Amino acid sequence: MTSPASVVLVFLDPAFPAGRLADASQPQLMATDQGATRGDGVFETMLAVGGAVRKLQAHLDRLEGSAEALDVVIPGQDQWRAAIGTGVAEYRAQHPAPSPAEDELVVKLVATRGVEGAASPTCWVQVSPVGAAARRQRETGIDVILLDRGYDSGVAERAPWLLMGAKTLSYAVNMAALRHAHKQGADDVIFTSSDGRVLEGPTSTVLLAHLETSDDGARPVKRLITPQLDSGILPGTSQGALFTAAKAAGWELGYGPLEPQDLLDADAVWLISSIRLLAPVNHIDGKEIGTPAIQKQLTAELNELFAGIQ
Repeated sequence: MTSPASVVLVFLDPAFPAGRLADASQPQLMATDQGATRGDGVFETMLAVGGAVRKLQAHLDRLEGSAEALDVVIPGQDQWRAAIGTGVAEYRAQHPAPSPAEDELVVKLVATRGVEGAASPTCWVQVSPVGAAARRQRETGIDVILLDRGYDSGVAERAPWLLMGAKTLSYAVNMAALRHAHKQGADDVIFTSSDGRVLEGPTSTVLLAHLETSDDGARPVKRLITPQLDSGILPGTSQGALFTAAKAAGWELGYGPLEPQDLLDADAVWLISSIRLLAPVNHIDGKEIGTPAIQKQLTAELNELFAGIQ
């Protein structure tokens, strides 16, 4: 649990070009704000390492895309960049990192439709420390269960008003899925569609890998696969950046469609997100995934590639 004392808030405010610092220990949001009353808004969560936000452009672009899907007009990217800079600098001044390895921060961007009856959105940047659980799961891996999301894989195209590809504040279902997993003794969830396709995690993208040998037996072939984007999942900024780096390093890449058996047959499976990074999946529904030695090898290789992503 993050305490208000370890959170920095910066509101985007036309009167403050670099953002307006606010006291996180005091109420800041109107009770009639539609982000609070209806979950009507969008957000992004990013990782800052050594004071630099990773994949910033990709996150800002996705924030804009999500806002457009909701017909919410948000400030321009320059205003977000200025507020992010203010928030990160203020946090690091208040809470210097004990060591370079611990100089990681969660930077969250939030934009709501605003107060009922108002014409402008409510927008802010929140900066806080990375939680211990995220760090631990990078190292030890996670156990997950499969849960039916209740939609078929064609729903995004057929019913765009469901906002399947937007990162909205309406996360009650995702959080309920995680609580259900915890009650079953698992760490996380992989959603499946009602027609049996692998989708995504509540807060992450699914990756799987196969380690094979070339036809002539002369070299290893490493293949990285993720579910296809037209199945109603959120385009992962971390997955996209890692795919670019992996391709340059000689990995073969692929996009679904994937079924649960594909996960069980893989040499390694991960849930990837901006804060937790690569979390190796140890078990799915109690079944061991891949071979520990291969999983460890591939995780180390991908982590090395991921470390070079800005």
